[in-house]
Amino acid sequence: MQDILLTDVLIVGGGLVGGTLGCALGAGGLHSVVIDRAPIGRQEEKKLDCRATAIAQTAKKMLVSLGIWSHLKNQAAPILDIRVADERSHLFLHFDHEDVSGEALGYMVENYYLRRAIFQAVSNHSQVTYIAPVELVDVKRTAEGVRAKLSDGRVIRSALLVGADGHSSFVRQHAEIPVTKWSYKQTGIVCTVGHQRPHNNVAHEHFFQAGPFAILPLTGNRCSIVWTESEDHARVLIDLSYDEFLTELSQRFGDFLGRLKVIGSRSFYPLYLQYANSNTARRLALVGDSAHCLHPIAGQGLNMGLRDVAALSEVLVDAHRLGLDLGGGYLLKTFERWRRFDNTIMLAATDGLNRLFSNDIPPLRLVRDLGLAAVNTSGPLKKLFMRQAMGLTGNLPRLLKGQAI
Repeated sequence: MQDILLTDVLIVGGGLVGGTLGCALGAGGLHSVVIDRAPIGRQEEKKLDCRATAIAQTAKKMLVSLGIWSHLKNQAAPILDIRVADERSHLFLHFDHEDVSGEALGYMVENYYLRRAIFQAVSNHSQVTYIAPVELVDVKRTAEGVRAKLSDGRVIRSALLVGADGHSSFVRQHAEIPVTKWSYKQTGIVCTVGHQRPHNNVAHEHFFQAGPFAILPLTGNRCSIVWTESEDHARVLIDLSYDEFLTELSQRFGDFLGRLKVIGSRSFYPLYLQYANSNTARRLALVGDSAHCLHPIAGQGLNMGLRDVAALSEVLVDAHRLGLDLGGGYLLKTFERWRRFDNTIMLAATDGLNRLFSNDIPPLRLVRDLGLAAVNTSGPLKKLFMRQAMGLTGNLPRLLKGQAI
């Protein structure tokens, strides 16, 4: 006899987005089963993943509300200022947190600590059943509900299936939802550096011909580097020794923070834009990278996924209180409409910024330099950009306002 579990929502993918969704639904009284191919929170993952994530002010409010932020302890570094500069130009753009609300513009958290915090919150939540390591091997979505079979033989029955299983989402592919995708022919190089002088919680973004070079403050005298290079040059960098790589890195970083050292591993990721042509199907919703992947130029990848979480959980919790079918087509269309515009704007904005700044065409250099100077001298326009970066614009779900769901 098969082991059958009944739940309100089945979430495939127990990472940053899927785990947070489980906590959000649980806060609203819904039970979810979260499955993942590998346990999160493993100690060895700290050595394997050197990435760090930018958390917008509104996303932080949601993580506080869901009890996730308390598990981070002192692992989040506030971003108080952002300085943007173009190669070969003396013009720049400076965002100062004092110009908006005095609160941090955002926070940098290493992925390992963020995954661990989410895992701790999920593990302690009575409304979330976490199963790993396990894979989804088959799923049927009918008018009556969802029936999913796991690789360990268990069967999950739910009203709704949510794909939070990343850019190559099995859930999305099984539902035959097409994607639009194009490569930037760029590679993202990520590493952590230590430095002599304090960074004073200032983030820097320098634009070079090959792409942006971001210096993002972490706790202590450390920064996370997100370095965009052409695919061809990145292949050369991958094979460099530690000393050779540090020399290349230092040329772009500069000496304003003193001597540098690379801490831990270096990672290389192909950069591309991808989005699902629909975020929903029969009894199915996509969130996070399953629905959209964008260039890291603005550090908004996870924030988009968390906005998906906040919107979907609010739609489902409100429907549950009214006794409605959680997999109903009308509810899913409501979620799709809510997120489609915001996601499209962010995808278009990051794509446009990367194309504008990742080149050495003289007329475009002039346009972007004048644009940086114009925004820097315009108080209202600068505040608009800062509010956008902090996630304060648009039709915000309750969780992003720090309110109970």
